[in-house]
Amino acid sequence: MYAVIKTGGKQYRVVAGEKIKVEQIPAEVGAEITLDQVLMVGEGESVKVGAPIVVGAKVTAKVIAQGRHPKVNIFKMRRRKHYQKHQGHRQNYTEIEISGISA
Repeated sequence: MYAVIKTGGKQYRVVAGEKIKVEQIPAEVGAEITLDQVLMVGEGESVKVGAPIVVGAKVTAKVIAQGRHPKVNIFKMRRRKHYQKHQGHRQNYTEIEISGISA
């Protein structure tokens, strides 16, 4: 069984036992969370598509870690104008393990 969930403005296709990194969720490490914005649930040939979400479907997950992605370096330059700007960014993430999908 698989599901398409929406969290942090992005969509993810998940199956039970899978580990994914999503936008930061305010939860403690080891906590169980419920993701209720399920857009689609599929098992074999049968597929339930929501409009926009599947009613009664939910995905449970366990928070494994809170962390930060690798640094993204931003470099802006205007040639012949003696303008250079350096900037960096590290996005926060929450790593979760999908423990179950119920439809």
